[in-house]
Amino acid sequence: LVIGIDPSLTSTGIAGADWADALRPAKDMTGHHRFGWLRGEVIDRTRAADLVVIEGPAYGQQLQAGHHERAGLWWAITHALWARDIPYAVATPHSRAIYATGRANPAQHEPRARRARITKGMVHTFAVEQLGVGCEGPGRYDMADAAVMAAMGLDWIGHPTVPVPQQQRRALDGIT
Repeated sequence: LVIGIDPSLTSTGIAGADWADALRPAKDMTGHHRFGWLRGEVIDRTRAADLVVIEGPAYGQQLQAGHHERAGLWWAITHALWARDIPYAVATPHSRAIYATGRANPAQHEPRARRARITKGMVHTFAVEQLGVGCEGPGRYDMADAAVMAAMGLDWIGHPTVPVPQQQRRALDGIT
């Protein structure tokens, strides 16, 4: 059982080979309560996992508001996995994009303000059309990111869910 996680304080994507969900805390849930709820949900859903692939930080966006809180959530999740002896691998956002589209910056020729949204849409399309994972409604992009993480993990251990060209599979070299 390989599970992908795209950690976020507002909408954590979590997915397996054929399912995806978005963990979205109530808007009035803040601070430690929010962290605890998200951590608890992830622990419950990864209890039987053989491997978890979690998205690592986007170093180019390190100074964005909320970075420290997101890093705290990442460490809380990975520590919980470590404490339960569940192996986890870290994939960069660029690796996710490469696996889904073949390029780290597939929207590089678009205006800078639109690149992230266009890339998210391309990853979503890959998750839905190629992987066959339903990623709709609020948190759909987070679900899609997590579905790609799960697919990467399955491919990395030798059980790809779908065949992808070598140009996309090179993303697996970025998993630690």
